Amino acid sequence: MDFLRYLTIVFIATCCVSCSGKKNEETSEKKKPNILFIMLDDLGKEWISAYGAQDVKTPNIDELARTGMMFENAYSMPQCTPSRITLLTGQYPWRNGWVNHYDVPRLGHGGRFDPIMNPSFARMIRDAGYATCAAGKWQINDFRLEPDAMVNAGFDEYCMWTGGENGGSSTKASQLRYWDPYIHTKEGSKTYIGEFGEDIFSDFIIDFMKKNHEKPMMIYYPMCLPHGPLTTTPAEPDTPKKDQHEAMTRYTDIILKKLLDALDDLKIRDNTIIVWTTDNGTGVGQIGRRNDRYVRGGKMHLTENGLNAPFIVNCPGTVPEGVVTDALVDFTDLLPTFCDLAGAPLDKNFTYDGHSFAPLILGKKTDTDRNWIMGLGGRFAMLVNDRITSVQEFRDRVIRDKEYKAYVDTTAHIYEIIDFKNDPDEQINLIDSDNPKIQASIKKFQDILDQFPKTDNSPIYHQLDTSYYDHPAAALNKVALGGKKGAAKSLPVTREEYLEKTGRE
Repeated sequence: MDFLRYLTIVFIATCCVSCSGKKNEETSEKKKPNILFIMLDDLGKEWISAYGAQDVKTPNIDELARTGMMFENAYSMPQCTPSRITLLTGQYPWRNGWVNHYDVPRLGHGGRFDPIMNPSFARMIRDAGYATCAAGKWQINDFRLEPDAMVNAGFDEYCMWTGGENGGSSTKASQLRYWDPYIHTKEGSKTYIGEFGEDIFSDFIIDFMKKNHEKPMMIYYPMCLPHGPLTTTPAEPDTPKKDQHEAMTRYTDIILKKLLDALDDLKIRDNTIIVWTTDNGTGVGQIGRRNDRYVRGGKMHLTENGLNAPFIVNCPGTVPEGVVTDALVDFTDLLPTFCDLAGAPLDKNFTYDGHSFAPLILGKKTDTDRNWIMGLGGRFAMLVNDRITSVQEFRDRVIRDKEYKAYVDTTAHIYEIIDFKNDPDEQINLIDSDNPKIQASIKKFQDILDQFPKTDNSPIYHQLDTSYYDHPAAALNKVALGGKKGAAKSLPVTREEYLEKTGRE
């Protein structure tokens, strides 16, 4: 063989190996599952027919449950802010500090979700090579002050209702999330006249999927529906006020079908793990029938109708079909589970309370490693020295396993034990029972409580520089604004410097 021919063969072989390696890398990258996390706003099991609801039909949600895995024991937190920051951070409210509810755009004072000083699952997954997207309700940053808050939290693209903003020219417009919604994107915030918010959010997500479906995608869709105010929907424009909650719930089912159809059209349904849930129970003004019992909405309450969320996971060929599981999970588990599914390492600068339940939903285990879950939080925070501060030093909470549930007061004392399987209305306090099994449960729950601090954190954030929008003196709070209008100054402080200065752990 002459030397020239030899070099030619070596060159071709090298190119083939290189191309093959590149192809294998691309194939491996494509095998990473997409994650679509859908979270409704204010809806309990008594409004999902798969869970026995009788006053509404949700056929697409039901089908998601029938062909996937339906959870019986999944805990959210009892109100919006504690739930949303718990799932973002993988930390309980007593650790991340967002024990109470706080609408940042409305209440201001430079408070915010700070993605430098707190973990965010989106940032970790984006760093692992995923395209990330969020659409829907946020409310934990003021986009007037932090127009890039979503990118800082880890989302490449976003389309968010601003939340009701206090002060300034946008105050009235920003209250609207349904018809004529006020929405923030990379192009800024504006009103979409004649349009319906949930249609805009779901269309945005579908457009994102079309542009990025050849990459692994993480999509977070915190819906606005069916949270009040009551409204009509595009599917039922003439619904009377008394029936609007049911119609709004039905529209969430229609939106789900729209997203499923888009996944099918893009031929990525079988590689997309869908996690479908709600942020807390239904508002207390709504009463629904479930399994021949009337159930009042439990939002803000520690009863099961406030915390025990409908929770469904589905991915054909990946998540076992037709499974109803009593496995224990709570919202702290979402961050480690999402990162586990995405192959994203956890940021070692933070402590996490959650545990990955990926082995369960991938069919590798039949239960989680948990033997208890916890719920706490809600009602409005207070301000101390112009900072968001927890109202109680130690917030009341509940801890439960598959049989019993302990209510804990603000002195870290267990004052009630419920056998909720035999007492679904939680009416019988067994704290004085001499049943050895119940006494063993009390000890178990007390031992768990003793592992944790007796003082809750308050939110950990670098406060924005404060000057104020003009609005009536009777308004609840002032709104922080740094530098020129529309953009907040960011002082050169790291999370480590902040924690050192404040003595926080």
